[in-house]
Amino acid sequence: MTLIKSISGIRGTIGGQIGDNLTPIDAVKFSAAYGVWLKQQREKDNYRVVVGRDARISGKMIQNLVMNTLIGLGIDVIDLDLSTTPTVEIAVPMEHADGGIILTASHNPKEWNALKLLNSKGEFLDGIEGAKILDIAESDTMRFADVDSLGEIKKNKAYFDLHIIEVLDLPFVTVKPIKEAGFKVVVDGVNSTGGVVIPMLLERLGVEVIKLYCEPNGEFPHNPEPLKEHLTDLSDAVKKHKADFGIVVDPDVDRLAFMDENGEMFGEEYTLVACADYVLSRKAGNTVSNMSSTRALRDVTEKYGGTYEASAVGEVNVVNLMKKNNVVIGGEGNGGIIYPDSHYGRDALVGVALFLSLLAERNISVSALRKTYPNYFMSKKKIQLILGLDVDGILKAMEERYKNEQLTTIDGVKIDFYESWVHLRKSNTEPIIRIYTEAKSQEEADSLADKFIEEIGVIANA
Repeated sequence: MTLIKSISGIRGTIGGQIGDNLTPIDAVKFSAAYGVWLKQQREKDNYRVVVGRDARISGKMIQNLVMNTLIGLGIDVIDLDLSTTPTVEIAVPMEHADGGIILTASHNPKEWNALKLLNSKGEFLDGIEGAKILDIAESDTMRFADVDSLGEIKKNKAYFDLHIIEVLDLPFVTVKPIKEAGFKVVVDGVNSTGGVVIPMLLERLGVEVIKLYCEPNGEFPHNPEPLKEHLTDLSDAVKKHKADFGIVVDPDVDRLAFMDENGEMFGEEYTLVACADYVLSRKAGNTVSNMSSTRALRDVTEKYGGTYEASAVGEVNVVNLMKKNNVVIGGEGNGGIIYPDSHYGRDALVGVALFLSLLAERNISVSALRKTYPNYFMSKKKIQLILGLDVDGILKAMEERYKNEQLTTIDGVKIDFYESWVHLRKSNTEPIIRIYTEAKSQEEADSLADKFIEEIGVIANA
């Protein structure tokens, strides 16, 4: 199986061989390295780290290993237990903590888990910081605390409530109009923590909630990536209950997708487009998304007089460019909303509140709203990596082959054609090459992706 060490954290499959998978030994080694790195940032008497997890079957085991490793380093732990990635992110500064760890493999299937690492701002570490932690993990310089200096674990289960309060207090979240609109919504929580906190938020907003797979037992009822082909049950439930729309999140609740009242996907790429449309209509400014995201965000931004720019893939890259460009809203086309008035992290709770505010203000159905945006179609495909495949060589060959087109090479190779684009890159989270395309029709997008998959095959076998 696989252990991946990247800008997105330490991610792997549970069990198997040390160093090849996410085993208990690996969980201890990398959490210890993080604790040592954290103590190197500032010399002080006491350190504390916020730890939370999604509902994966392996979560409690990994969390206990991580927390006890940290207290063995003399670091106090704030234990949020079942939580979400954005909840841990907001808890870190609220607790005046030195960092945070979220135990989740995000959209990956149940056999995966991961350590996502945060700094004292509740933001993901950058590549340089991550590299230092990997160096520490492979060194023999880690020193643990003596018996009189061990840390303590303190439980705090108030953060779902605190997170919801923070969201309801955000600029442009209009609680009263949402309550007056009388929405009915189906929520697919993929049997993780989104099935707890998203209904809590909706009920506080006066929304009637139909729960689907909202038991946080880690038994994902379908592939947890919120894509159309995985969501037939949600589509059926929206139509059966005559709901206004459906909501689906991934297991750690940083990705968000909507389904319209007809049981059709709104498009996870358009989650950010719609939220940005709403925010920009009230506050002028710029936007950022990653370079695998739809051009529709650029179009909406320019409609309001702002400037759009694309970053390399990876939340920390998006956040860094957002800060540089003084952005009012940004995120990723996979349904990740980053709203700086809240915090610099993808947050499905924020996205739900902004989307509801938009619908209440415009008094419009979800299908009608979708028709107001530029119509682009994306294809998202992947090639499984095989041992010995020279991915960098393949991407370099593609760069040479298309050197006369508009190229961006800050993250793999992106080729911009007049009415379409293709982005080829090695995944940060899985042993795959991702092939993302966008065009004016689904047929064109799929055909473009298949063309490049075929070209990659020719190069790989040359």
